[in-house]
Amino acid sequence: MNQEVFAADPTRLVIAAAVGLAALLFLIIKGKIQPFIAILLSALLIGLTAGMPVQLITKTVLKGMGLTLESIALLVGLGSMFGAVLEISGGAERVALTLVKRFGEKRAPWAMGVTGMVIATPVFFDAGLIILIPLAFSIAKRTGQSTLFYVIPLLAGLAVGHAFIPPTPGPVLVAGILNVDLGLVIALGVLCGTLAMVVAGPVFGKYCGKKFKIPVPGQYADQPEFDESKLPGFGTVLAIILVPLFLILLNTLSGVVEAMAPVRPYFQFIGTPFVALLLAILVAMFLLGARHGYTRAELEKVMTKALEPTGLILLVTAGGGVLRYMLQDSGLGGIIGQAVAATPFPLVVVSFLIAAAVRVAVGSATVAMTMAAGIVAAMPAAAEVSQLYLACMVMAVAGGATVMSHVNDSGFWLVKSLCGIDEKTTLKTWTLMETIVGLTGFGAALIISFFAG
Repeated sequence: MNQEVFAADPTRLVIAAAVGLAALLFLIIKGKIQPFIAILLSALLIGLTAGMPVQLITKTVLKGMGLTLESIALLVGLGSMFGAVLEISGGAERVALTLVKRFGEKRAPWAMGVTGMVIATPVFFDAGLIILIPLAFSIAKRTGQSTLFYVIPLLAGLAVGHAFIPPTPGPVLVAGILNVDLGLVIALGVLCGTLAMVVAGPVFGKYCGKKFKIPVPGQYADQPEFDESKLPGFGTVLAIILVPLFLILLNTLSGVVEAMAPVRPYFQFIGTPFVALLLAILVAMFLLGARHGYTRAELEKVMTKALEPTGLILLVTAGGGVLRYMLQDSGLGGIIGQAVAATPFPLVVVSFLIAAAVRVAVGSATVAMTMAAGIVAAMPAAAEVSQLYLACMVMAVAGGATVMSHVNDSGFWLVKSLCGIDEKTTLKTWTLMETIVGLTGFGAALIISFFAG
C-alpha cells in the first residue's frame, strides 16, 4: 500500500497521541480490557482525535495489520512448532542439563543463563520459561540455595534471546523496518546480549539469591529428577537450534565474499529467516521426533496444538503495528522525528528512549520494538548512517523494549506465579533484572556506535 500522511495541526496531533495512549493505559490496567481490543480502540481514538478522515483511519488500521503480520506471521507460527518439537523430545532439558554438568554445580547460574539465550532464539519466552524452570528449581532443591540464584540467570538468558537475537520475531521485525542485514544483527545481538546476560543473570542473580530466600514452590518440591537416558544428544539438539542462525549468517557472508558470488542466490534463499526456520523444523522433526519414536500423526498433533496460542501473539503484535502506522499516517511520527532531530542525542539514544517509553506505557516488548523502529526509521538522519550503526539502533530498540517490565506486562505475572513470590519481590527482582538487561545491551550498542560511522 502507498503511504498516505494526513497533514494536521501539530498541537492537535500531540494531544491526540496523549489522549490515545492514556486511554490505552486506562483500558489495560484499570479496565482490564483484552490488550488487542484496547490497542485497537486506542489507535482509532488517536485517528479520530487528530481529525483524520475516517477512510484514512480504517485504511491505516488494515495497513498496520497487514504490513506487520507480513514480517512476522511465518516466524511466529514456525517458531511455535519448532518449540513444540524441542519440548516433547526433551531437547531443551538436554541442553540445560549438559551445560550444568559442564559448568559444574557451583557455576550452574552461568549454565542457566547460556541455556536461556540458546533456547529463546527459536522458542518464545513464555514457552522457554515453562519448559526450563523445573530444572532451575531442581538445582535449588539439591543445593539448598534460594531459587533466585538459578531462576534470575535463566530469565536473563531468555530475555536476551527474546529481544536481541534473530530469528526471534522482534529483532527480525526491527531489522526489516530499518533495512539492516540480519547477519550483522545476529553478530551484534550475540555480543551485546551475552554481556547483558552476564550482568543481569549470574551477577545480579547472586545478589538476589542472597537478598531473597525463596524456597522451591510446593508443586515442584517433590518432582522426580530428569531421566537423562530418554533425552536426545546434546550435540544434535544444539546443532538443530543453530541451523537457522548459521543459514542466515551464510546469507550475509555470501553478500560480502566475492568467491561465493556463484552460489549467492542459493544462500540468499535458504538464509531468508522463514526458510531457515522451516528447514530447522524439518531436521528437528526427523532427528528429535521420528528418531525418538514419534509417529508423523503424533508430531502433526503436537505441532498443530502449538499454533493455538499464536493468534493472541500475532494480534497483539499487529496491534502495535496499527498504533505505529496511526501515529505515522497522522503525521505525528514526522513531528516526533523533527523534535528529536533537534536534540543533541544520537540516533542510538533516541531509539532506546522511544522504545523504553512505549515499553513502560504499553507493557509489550514487541509492540514497543515495532513502534520505536517505525518512528526512528521515518527520521531523515536514519538514511545517512552505516549498516553497523543501524544494527546498533536495532540493539538500542531491543534494550529499550526490555526495560521496566511491570504490572502491564504478562511476563511479570508469569514469573510471579511460577516462582511463588509477591508483587513487591517481583518488582525488586524480575523488573530490575529486565532493566539491567536493557540498559547493558543498550550501553554496549552505544559504545559500538561511536566507531560505526
